[in-house]
Amino acid sequence: MSDVNKTIQKWHASFKKGTDFDSWGQLVEAIDEYQILARQLQKEVQSTNSSDFTEDISASKFAKLCPLSSALQCTQSKEEFKLEDLKKLETIIKNILTYNKEFPFDVQPVPLRKILAPGEEENLELEEEDAAAGAGSTEAFPPRAPGTLLPRLPSEPGMTLLTIKIEKIGLKDAGQCIDPYMTISVKDLNGVDLNPVQDTPVATRKEDTYIHFSVDVEIQRHVEKLPKGAAIFFEFKHYKPKKRFTSTKCFAFMEMDEIKPGPIVIELYKKPTDFKRKKLQLLTKKPLYLHLHQTLHKDS
Repeated sequence: MSDVNKTIQKWHASFKKGTDFDSWGQLVEAIDEYQILARQLQKEVQSTNSSDFTEDISASKFAKLCPLSSALQCTQSKEEFKLEDLKKLETIIKNILTYNKEFPFDVQPVPLRKILAPGEEENLELEEEDAAAGAGSTEAFPPRAPGTLLPRLPSEPGMTLLTIKIEKIGLKDAGQCIDPYMTISVKDLNGVDLNPVQDTPVATRKEDTYIHFSVDVEIQRHVEKLPKGAAIFFEFKHYKPKKRFTSTKCFAFMEMDEIKPGPIVIELYKKPTDFKRKKLQLLTKKPLYLHLHQTLHKDS
C-alpha cells in the first residue's frame, strides 16, 4: 500500500471514529476527532505533496467544516450540519484521489496562514529573507480564528482535573509580536500527544516586556490518568508578516511533579520545541518567564 493510500485510510478511520461518537451522542469526543482530522488535512494542503490530492475537495473546506459539525449542533445553530449530512463526506474521504463530483455543502474555503512545524521556520526564514525584504506585498491576511480551547471534562469521584490560567509571558521584544497566542499540548516521554492540542485566543494586551493572556486552559485528562514522565507544553507563537507565516518563538513546559495549586513561574526555551526534553537551551539569561496559576478540582 502506498504512503498516500495509507494516509487516506488513516483519515477515513479518524472520520469514522468521529461520526461514531456523534451517533452515540458523545459530542465532545466527536468534536475532538473532527478537529484532529481537520488539522491533518490542513497540514496536507499546506505541504509540498498536496498536489497528490484532488482539488475538488480542498483541505481548507474540510478544515472549516469538521470542527464546526458537532459544535454547531451543541449551540443549536439554525445552520447546523446534521450527522446524516456529515456522513456524505465519507465517500469523498475514501475516494479523495478520484472524487470529481460537486462538494455536497456550500462551504467557503477559509484562508489559512501557513503554520509550520517546530524547526521548519528557521530554514524558511533563511531561504526567504532576501525575497521577503523586497517583496513589498500589501496582501491583507484575515485575523486568526478564535482559540480552540475546550471545556472542562465532567468530574469523576476521586479524580482530579487541572485548570491552568496562562497569565503572562515575559519577552524582551513583547511589543513587537503580532497576533501572539499560545499552543498547549500534553505529551508523553516520546513526545506523543496524550490530549487534543489547544490554542488560546490571540492576546491583545501588551505591557512593557509582558504579553498578557489571562486565559484558562482546561487539561483534557484527569491528573491521575497522566502517565509517568508526561509534561504539559506551552508554545508561544506569533505572526511574521514579511515571511507570511506563524512562527514558534519559544516554549516552556511543566512536568508532573510541578502540578500544585497556586502560582508557578517556568523558564522559556529556544525553539525548535523539544517535546522529548533532550536538548534544552534557555531563551535568555534575563529574568523573563511564563507566569501560570494552577487550580485543582477534585470530586470527593
